[in-house]
Amino acid sequence: MKQTTAGLLLVVSGPAGVGKGTVDSALMARHPEIKMSVSATTRAPRPGEIDGTHYYFKSLDEFRTMIERDEFLEYMHVFGMNYYGTPKSYVLEQLALGHHVILEIDVQGARKVKQAFPSAVLVFIAPPSMETLKNRLIGRGTETSEAIEIRTQTAYRELEALPEYDYVVVNDSVDAAVDEMESIIRAELCSTAHNKELIENLLGGKNVTC
Repeated sequence: MKQTTAGLLLVVSGPAGVGKGTVDSALMARHPEIKMSVSATTRAPRPGEIDGTHYYFKSLDEFRTMIERDEFLEYMHVFGMNYYGTPKSYVLEQLALGHHVILEIDVQGARKVKQAFPSAVLVFIAPPSMETLKNRLIGRGTETSEAIEIRTQTAYRELEALPEYDYVVVNDSVDAAVDEMESIIRAELCSTAHNKELIENLLGGKNVTC
C-alpha cells in the first residue's frame, strides 16, 4: 500500500487585492486535476456568467431547501440580501475521484468549513506588507480612496485570524506562491492525518509498497 492519493480540500483565504485568485488560477493551470469549488447563490446572474461555471444560481426557495437538507459545507446571508454557499455534493464527488478542490472563501466561511470538514487544509494568502497591499488596491484603479481605506482596515481584521490557518503563503511573486502551494499539497499528502489507512495496515502487519 502506498501513501494516500485521496483529494485534499484546500480552503484559501486572503484580503482583497492580495492576488489569491491569480495564485489559484496559476496553480490549476499547472495541475488540471485541481478543481475550483463552485458556490451557489440567490443573486441574479451578471452578464456573461454561466450557471454551473461561475455559480449555481438558485431561487430563494431552492437555496432554503438546500439548507434544510444540510447540503452546504457553509453558507452566508450577505448584508441581509443574497445567500451564498458551498454545496457539499461537488466537493465530495471531486475528492472521491482523487482530485484536490480549492475553496476560495473569506475567514468566516473558512471557520465554518473547518468545523464541518475537519480535514480541510486552510491556507492564508498574505501580502509582503500592508503597504504593498494598499498599493495593489490603488493600482487596480477601480475603487475610491474611501473604499480602499475600508478594504485596508478589513484586511487588518482578517490578518488577525492567521493563527487559525494551517499555512500562510506570502504572494510577493505568483510563481513562488504557486511553488509554495505545491509544497503544501505534497506535505499534506505525506502527513499522518491523511494516511490513516496506511498506518493501520502497518500496525496490523500487512505488506505495504513504496
